[in-house]
Amino acid sequence: GALSLLLVCQRFDLLEVLSCFETSKKYEVMNNQGQRIYFAEDRSNCFLRYLCGPSRSFTITIYDNIGRDVITVHKALRCSCCWRNCYLQKVIEAPPGEKIGYVYQYFHPLWPMFKIKNANKEDIMKIRGPCVVSSCLTDLNFNLLSLDEEIVIGKISNTWAGFIRELSINADKFGIQFPLDLDVKIKALMLGASFLIVSLFLFCDGKGQVP
Repeated sequence: GALSLLLVCQRFDLLEVLSCFETSKKYEVMNNQGQRIYFAEDRSNCFLRYLCGPSRSFTITIYDNIGRDVITVHKALRCSCCWRNCYLQKVIEAPPGEKIGYVYQYFHPLWPMFKIKNANKEDIMKIRGPCVVSSCLTDLNFNLLSLDEEIVIGKISNTWAGFIRELSINADKFGIQFPLDLDVKIKALMLGASFLIVSLFLFCDGKGQVP
């Protein structure tokens, strides 16, 4: 069937970059024509990102083009000693205050695995990443799967980054692909899940931390 694509690109404030007093990370969410449809902001500060790296907590608020907050994504701080029995959870609200689902990371011996759950915490889909030997990937390619892992429904990837390369230099860029007729709540969950995956596995420095 027909597929839809969302493109996410980080925006930089030059003064914040030069001063290292970064108050937030800002993103534009665009359609496949390069038109901005959402604006996202992560208000965790530069110090917290360097101190805690991928384990940090954050709240990302996603706004529409007229400034209304339409989706909120919450991730709790994760301890560095987490192993297979410790689940990483992210809560997605749309609109803010109304939980529509959760994203859980769970242990798998070969590749990163996530479950997408609805508001009742019932499993609805899975996300599977590539086999990794470290916590930091230069290429992002995660598939959205049916629960039996037999059908690939969508993808979170940075292979579309060249499409928006001219918008910024050395910025986080990734795309989310899904069927046009996918339920709008699942689309919102995928968008939220993409920020979790990027914070854990992509755009790290040599220490595996997100700048």
